[in-house]
Amino acid sequence: MAWPEKQVPTTDASEKVSFGAGVFRRCDGCGETLAATELAAAFEVCPLCGQHHRLDADGWRKLLLDDGALDAWDTTLEPLDPLEFSDGKSYRDRVAIAQKKTKAREAIDIGGAALGGRPIAFGAFVFSFMGGSMGSVVGEKIARLFERAAAGGLPVVLLQASGGARMQEGILSLMQMAKAVAALERFRAKRLPFVSVLLHPTTGGVAASFAFLGDVNVAEPKALIGFAGARVIESTIRQTLPPGFQRAEFLIDHGMVDMIVPRTEMKATIGTVLDHLMRRQAPGSAPTA
Repeated sequence: MAWPEKQVPTTDASEKVSFGAGVFRRCDGCGETLAATELAAAFEVCPLCGQHHRLDADGWRKLLLDDGALDAWDTTLEPLDPLEFSDGKSYRDRVAIAQKKTKAREAIDIGGAALGGRPIAFGAFVFSFMGGSMGSVVGEKIARLFERAAAGGLPVVLLQASGGARMQEGILSLMQMAKAVAALERFRAKRLPFVSVLLHPTTGGVAASFAFLGDVNVAEPKALIGFAGARVIESTIRQTLPPGFQRAEFLIDHGMVDMIVPRTEMKATIGTVLDHLMRRQAPGSAPTA
């Protein structure tokens, strides 16, 4: 009588899961392995070396807003496909995939909130939605953010994390740069503060339009901030760029941003900035420049 052969279960390669996947994370700065829960509790800042890993829009709401609460505005706006664009996959399909992945309708969230007890108009890019790219809906929501803030007498805090204009919408995406800046200028006429927070990365049409137009421009440590990529610039000017080019530390040395603030100090810093700027706008106070 022959013994039955031992059956070894087979696992498809796509089903294999590495031991510890999702439980541990390797720090991009020091290379140490950390518990994912430890990093999440520290808002994605390494407790050993201070490296700032990307924090999603939901994490920023929890970090900055009182009780993490956002009264979202214009949540029903969704992108269309006026150019019927396809790069091997239709634009509509790419949007649907991004919506399913992120549970967001578009690459920015806006709404009313409170920061340190002060009412604000708040916006935060969703980088995981097509690289935080700016199309017609993102530009419209930014314009509405400034318009609603102007009507309500609210300061604006806007967090940028974007790869720039969305190529699938062509010239329609580039038009959003002018539209957003025009809305910002109407907001400025009310002499209300705009705090621009530049996260990693802030590039392309977002960097070239409203991102640097804050009354105070705040950057995260080591954030990549600029218009064109370093390789494109080097190939154009045929020169080697200096070390740290387009990083937050390089920009502050060259007067492009006002301050670099660690993530854990961001809420307190923005609160102090808003207190100062709003005090300058109080009746009887001297107007700001």
